[in-house]
Amino acid sequence: MKVIPAIDIMGGTVVRLVKGDAQNKVVYGSDPAEMAIKWEAAGADMLHVVDLDAAFGTGSNAEAIAKVVSAVKTPVQVAGGIRTPEAAREALEKKAARVVIGTMAYSDPEAVRKLAKRHPGRVVVSIDQAGGMVMVKGWKESAGVKVNDAISQFVAIGIEDFLLTSIERDGTLAGPDIETLASAVAFSEKARIIASGGISSLEDTIRAKSVGCAAVILGKAMYDGRVSIERVKAIA
Repeated sequence: MKVIPAIDIMGGTVVRLVKGDAQNKVVYGSDPAEMAIKWEAAGADMLHVVDLDAAFGTGSNAEAIAKVVSAVKTPVQVAGGIRTPEAAREALEKKAARVVIGTMAYSDPEAVRKLAKRHPGRVVVSIDQAGGMVMVKGWKESAGVKVNDAISQFVAIGIEDFLLTSIERDGTLAGPDIETLASAVAFSEKARIIASGGISSLEDTIRAKSVGCAAVILGKAMYDGRVSIERVKAIA
């Protein structure tokens, strides 16, 4: 199981939100590149860098993300507001080891299929779920599709990696949605599930591993010192 710390960027700073609420945030640093270097030194397998302003449609942190990529050798997975094929291609060609596609995947799956064919193994589809339904556009609207139906749809067009986030638990330290994660892992042998949302302890990461998740995203619990990359890697 890979260990992937999250670096969420808003207004050029490193933040964590609660349930994706931009009004409910904690700032953890003013230099995303410096944070990336810290997590790389701790042994991160990959960095999950999210442009929250782009996700909310309020701005861009492209410059800050470029600095993160330049600062580390660890692969960087870029997410947030990548809603056109051109934006995805630009990210892959200039800075990202992988891109995470959310809203565009559900509005234009054919574009995602073409992107995945052109960049095999470098496209991740985001499944941000609340109550079992996929949410899009900064977690504000329903895509009208259930979690496992989304997995089925995208596996059929060549996607293998899925970032499964429980919106209701994200930033809450309430523990991961193990039931949904386990269901997704069991649903398709072709899908690699990255667990995100609610991780609060080493025990939570062990539970994610035990149900077969391919990777785990560490966020608030890591920033608050409740769990460390080193300890998670020891069991991963």
